[in-house]
Amino acid sequence: MAGAVRLEPVDERNLEPLLSVAAAEAEPDDVMPPVDAPAGWSLARREAFRDFHRASFGGLDGPTRTQMYAILAAGEVVGMVRMTRCDEPATVETGMWLGRSARGQGLGAVALRELLSAAAAAGMQTVVAETTPDNAGALSVLRKCGAKLREDGAKVRAEMCLDSALPAL
Repeated sequence: MAGAVRLEPVDERNLEPLLSVAAAEAEPDDVMPPVDAPAGWSLARREAFRDFHRASFGGLDGPTRTQMYAILAAGEVVGMVRMTRCDEPATVETGMWLGRSARGQGLGAVALRELLSAAAAAGMQTVVAETTPDNAGALSVLRKCGAKLREDGAKVRAEMCLDSALPAL
């Protein structure tokens, strides 16, 4: 299934399917910034999810300097990956989440490779990410995409240069 992955910019057409996957297969704090709302996927938290994603509809040149993509596998929304402009020229930071049922299938690495291609097409030279030393899934995806990893206390920082070829999956 990993070969059937594609990215689609998040918009009104795929926002509700994205929210459905998030609510059914992820914790709110794993897919959006913390908000002052009742625990779990309350109505207030669902609306905050929509607002958070709508704020990025302007893409890399919009107010949030973020382009979000729904990750589709076999035509179904399974998660989200984003890139956000950094202060460093030609650099974006990325983050991703997948619903529980989509994890462990190689989809994350394929989605990140698609994002790297989109970043290069947007004129970026470097993509960076941050995770924790215990996030084995994220570390595996980053390694598969050729990231240089550097442990920095409770964080692992990753850097992917878009000038070099990606390792084979």
